[in-house]
Amino acid sequence: MDGEIDRTNGRNRRFKLFACEILFREICSIAAVAKNRIDIEFLPKGLHDIGRQAMSSRLSEKINTVDETEYNAILLGYALCSGGIVGLTAKTIPIVVPRAHDCITLFLGNRQRYHDYFFANSGTFFKTTGWIERGADLGQGVPDDVPEKLGFGMSFPKMVERYGEDNARYLREQLLQMRFYTKTAFIETGVETDDFFERQTIELAKERQWEFEKLQGDLNLLYRLLNGIWDEEDFLGVPPGYQIEFSYDENIVQLKKSKL
Repeated sequence: MDGEIDRTNGRNRRFKLFACEILFREICSIAAVAKNRIDIEFLPKGLHDIGRQAMSSRLSEKINTVDETEYNAILLGYALCSGGIVGLTAKTIPIVVPRAHDCITLFLGNRQRYHDYFFANSGTFFKTTGWIERGADLGQGVPDDVPEKLGFGMSFPKMVERYGEDNARYLREQLLQMRFYTKTAFIETGVETDDFFERQTIELAKERQWEFEKLQGDLNLLYRLLNGIWDEEDFLGVPPGYQIEFSYDENIVQLKKSKL
């Protein structure tokens, strides 16, 4: 089913990329030195806040405007993001998306690192250059980010049904800690020209009496997305005739045969 996706590290291919504007600096820095031609269109931050169906419809409209005879693939600079990428369908060329619950994974480089950090540092409010300069007031606690995906807001019986009783009790205890932020972390990705955004994050922590931590970002996922290095572990390749669907496991997203 996945065999139509070219997963080799080729070059001189042409991709159309739709991405959230909070990734603007990071994506532009990678596209400037990519082996492939990347035609980029950024969409407003907070698109996931308009709801799953509305976000999916907006992205679908954008995808439908693409002249697919001009491209080898359509790339999505998005994570699962409230389920807003679910239902997006590949027509005549593949769609490729990272396997990530939310954009913090894209800044940290892989979903295991984010998973480990999340459970060791519950209550952390993340900041990056894009989060600050593209509208600092928009929230991060949206459905289907890591805490929501694992069960925050889910009834305990439903958690037991999905994860088993022991795991459900552990998750409930961990997720209860997420009701209040106690820490802010600035993710430095290497595109910063100075410490301006880091200092803003430090001031936020002081104002709210939170802890502050600086994390080293990793643009590996975004680099591989734009350079066509799409291993199955970290990327979902959607061949023509298939669409993106929830997987409800560590794969995050999976393929579903399109009805179109």
